[in-house]
Amino acid sequence: MKEIDLDDGHFPLATFSLISVVIPIYNEEASLPNLITRLYPVLDNLQGVSAFEVVFVNDGSVDRSAAILREQFMKRPQVTKVVLLNGNCGQHLAIMAGLPHCRGEIIITLDADLQNPPEEIQKLVDKMRQGYDYVGTIRKNRQDDAWRKICSRAMNKLRKIITNIDITDQGCMLRAYSRKIVDAINCCNEINTFIPALAYTFASRPTEIMVEHEQRLLGQSKYSLYKLIRLNFDLMTAFSIAPLQFFSFLGMLIASGSGLFFLFLMVRRLIVGPEVEGVFTLFAILFFFVGVSLFGIGLLGEYVGRIYHLVKGRPRYLIDAVLEHKHERGREHGREHE
Repeated sequence: MKEIDLDDGHFPLATFSLISVVIPIYNEEASLPNLITRLYPVLDNLQGVSAFEVVFVNDGSVDRSAAILREQFMKRPQVTKVVLLNGNCGQHLAIMAGLPHCRGEIIITLDADLQNPPEEIQKLVDKMRQGYDYVGTIRKNRQDDAWRKICSRAMNKLRKIITNIDITDQGCMLRAYSRKIVDAINCCNEINTFIPALAYTFASRPTEIMVEHEQRLLGQSKYSLYKLIRLNFDLMTAFSIAPLQFFSFLGMLIASGSGLFFLFLMVRRLIVGPEVEGVFTLFAILFFFVGVSLFGIGLLGEYVGRIYHLVKGRPRYLIDAVLEHKHERGREHGREHE
């Protein structure tokens, strides 16, 4: 990502009256107490920020996560909101469900597994104070399995080529967005989306910083290999039609190659005469073309499926309840009447 240098000493650093931190929660009973213990002291002592709020989104957890969130809301209701979804919608839709409940001038997203330390939030705030509207992050000394690192690097490069979205580390959810970008995201109605990439399309002054990365000590990762593949399919088909254009070009290339091969076989038959030695080669070529065709049909199905889900017009998520301070509810009602 190309960084725009705004910190040239001519502009005073901004001070934010309120920031919001959005955290999706799915079966994080083991890590939630540690997260809460570390997060709130960090936010209480942030520099350049007058006030904060934490918006937890319980994404259909089946363990005690919802109960722990309720307890934390009772302890600090003035700065805590809890959005309770009626089922598991996935990490990105859970964040989408939390964004409309954020009132901050900047909004920070954070995972609950503590692999991205809450102590790094100050770095994002400092960068936003310099005038950027999007602060992405790159995990330093990433604490993941080797195969996951390799797959992530490969998908990052492929995604950049296909979508032209210049995000170095797409898998890190610790990011900061301006109010303008979040308002734009809230106007989007996509069923499947990738929030860092979606936000990047609305950013006018993006940048990236390095952040620490820790091992996950408690709980389990919610992203299996299948879910990671699905996420990358969603990312590529949501932000580019380049895969379809590639298969159109590949189809023309194969058609041209097939025509030339046919001419070759005709000339060879006239010169050499009838022969059957190449029949298995023809079968191999045929099966290759069939495989390419099926993959292309599947890719086209991804796009058609996105259209299908969109035109049905069903709600992306359902909210069972929102725990928030009564004064906040009063303000929201006041805005509705206005």
